[in-house]
Amino acid sequence: MELEWIYQADQPQLVRNFLQAQGIPRKFLSAVKYRGGSILLNGQAVTVRASLRPGDRLKVQAAPELGHETVPASQLPIEIVYEDPDCLVVNKPINTVSIPSQKHPDSSMANRIKGYYQQQGYSDQVIHIVTRLDRDTSGLMLIAKHRLAHAYFDQQIRNKTIKKYYYAISEGIDWPREGLIDAPIGRHPDSIIQRRVDVSGRPALTRFWVQDKYPEATLLKLQLLTGRTHQIRVHLAHLGGPLVGDTLYGGSYQDQIQRQALHCGQLEFKQPFSHEQIILKQALPADMQAWLEAQA
Repeated sequence: MELEWIYQADQPQLVRNFLQAQGIPRKFLSAVKYRGGSILLNGQAVTVRASLRPGDRLKVQAAPELGHETVPASQLPIEIVYEDPDCLVVNKPINTVSIPSQKHPDSSMANRIKGYYQQQGYSDQVIHIVTRLDRDTSGLMLIAKHRLAHAYFDQQIRNKTIKKYYYAISEGIDWPREGLIDAPIGRHPDSIIQRRVDVSGRPALTRFWVQDKYPEATLLKLQLLTGRTHQIRVHLAHLGGPLVGDTLYGGSYQDQIQRQALHCGQLEFKQPFSHEQIILKQALPADMQAWLEAQA
């Protein structure tokens, strides 16, 4: 990828200071310096110590990211919800992990996205996942298409300007119209997987709104204000309304929903270069929708 500017200030300025003012992360400039990229001032290679003068043309070129051999490409399909030159948003299906693991070495979303990148002939082949989802959680996932976009999205995560909203079917029926769950979460002493509300755990905040009520369940919309492992699942179970199908946290097994009934249905972020506010929504998947229709 490459970035280009025409320097328009009246006074000379070091390239380093100019790029810092543009918000270009040091980590990205380090990759340009040591991984085959270049900084060009009026077509000539320079370092960040060069001086810019009015009317100068500055170009920063990053070498293509060739990808990791540990992430083999998969030809399994992906459902694209949004794409531009800098990012990709996909609708992740259930029973699919976000990144490869020993148990799922070649069928993760990262494998599938790499296969898509190869089909499209993209020069950057590294998969920069910005927002992951658990294997059995469906919905919207954000992927940066190159390292600079990833750096900008990391800044948005730190500034809490990337917002994810989930839809969940809770077995509880007494939820107030809306509320905030403030309960710290820590590891369960008897499990390496399970978490629980624990006063000595890390702070965890979940905001919720009731979307619809059913005789034996409630459809909730939730926003994570912190990012703890299994946060929604733990918080809902702690308040007596575990997710339908979430047997790990006390939910009942359902033939129609053979997983926790949790879906990332709305994603909001700023395009890292145009700064356009992007708001994406994804309808409930078929299993959750069918279960709710059966309760009506």
